[in-house]
Order: sequence, then structure tokens, then C-alpha cells
Amino acid sequence: MSEKPHYAGHRKRLRDRFLKSGGDSLHDYEMLELILFLAQPRGDTKPIAKRLMEKFGSYGAVISASPKELSAVEGVGEAAVAALKTVRDGAVRLAREEITGASVLTSWQSLIDYCRANMAHAKNEQFHLIYLDKKNTVIADEMQQEGTVDHTAVYPREVVRRALELGATAIIMVHNHPSGDTKPSKGDIEMTKLVKETCESLSIQLHDHIIVGRAGTSSFKTLGLL
Repeated sequence: MSEKPHYAGHRKRLRDRFLKSGGDSLHDYEMLELILFLAQPRGDTKPIAKRLMEKFGSYGAVISASPKELSAVEGVGEAAVAALKTVRDGAVRLAREEITGASVLTSWQSLIDYCRANMAHAKNEQFHLIYLDKKNTVIADEMQQEGTVDHTAVYPREVVRRALELGATAIIMVHNHPSGDTKPSKGDIEMTKLVKETCESLSIQLHDHIIVGRAGTSSFKTLGLL
């Protein structure tokens, strides 16, 4: 009889532990193993999961990596890329549902969770606008600009023009800092002031400007900058 591979039974033990105790009972690389099980019905996925962690540094960074970046890792094929990106997009979709239909001012943490899920691991700076109606429920979340690693251009008149098209009465601005540092730059502060003045001239309220980083967020309102 042929000798069983060293990983025989490992998949079932890992699944059983997950189903019994949830994801908190697993290391990040073990969560990646579970995802890879879906893409690779047979074989040892632990080495692949550990290579992914070594290359990208964290679970969030792995599932947020681009398909091209993921495919460059040994053992990661098209099915594995699809599985990893499905998990990431599923997390964003779930977080988006939490802010749909409710006033974001009374579910602020859900808004923060959504922004982090959507933008925290983006490689380039992105500028999003969340448009709200008079009940402060979300009309739309749109990416207005995407820039380089540390810069994106924002045009106040474009911000207001789109708000008027949507019939929005309030806006929340959100952008990420790929460096991870969420401290507002001088340019961030000046741009926010210009957008606020432009909005106020048309009776549109700027509720906040949120900066998203890998480890957390900063709020202009909380910092006394708005």
C-alpha cells in the first residue's frame, strides 16, 4: 500500500476547528488555507498560504492584492486568485450592506468598517465621495479620482456638480494613505477647506473627511479640522 501524504486528514481537522470555534481560532495563514481548499481540491496548501503571508505581510494584504500580484506567487493559479478575490469582494459587499438604508450618522462605526474594507490596502491613493440624502442615508459611493502612491487630484467643482446631479444634501469625503500614516497633510487640509466652502455656497453639508490607513482611520471632524 502506498504511504499516505503527510497532510492527509489536515483539511478535515482544519475545517472542523473552523466550524466549531470560528475564524478567531485560526492563524491568518490557516484562514488562507481554507480559502485555497476551495480552489485546489487536493494537495497541501499550507506552503502556498505561508508564501502568500511572507510576500504580502498580512491576511488583509493578501486578499486585497491584485490578480497579477497573486499569480506571481508559486502555486497560485487562476482558481486560487478567483477564490481570494471573492473573499475580499464579499467582505466589502457585506460591509456596504451595513450602511445601506440607515443614517450613517447613527451607524458611524459601520461606515468606518466599510471604508477600511474597501480602501485600507489599496496601493494607490483613491478619493471617494459618499453622497447622502436629507436623512443622511447613502445615495452613492463613488471613486472620483485615483492617483499615484501618495497623491490624487481633487476638484471641488466636480464634487459639488455630482452632488447636485444626485440630489444629495450632504457629503462625506474619504481617501486612503497607502503609506499607512493617516495624519492629514497640508494639502489634505487645504483641499478640504476648499471643498467645504464650495459645498456651503450651494447649501450642501460636508459632514467629514476620513483618511484611511492599514492600521486605522483619522477624522477631520474629530481632529477639529472641519
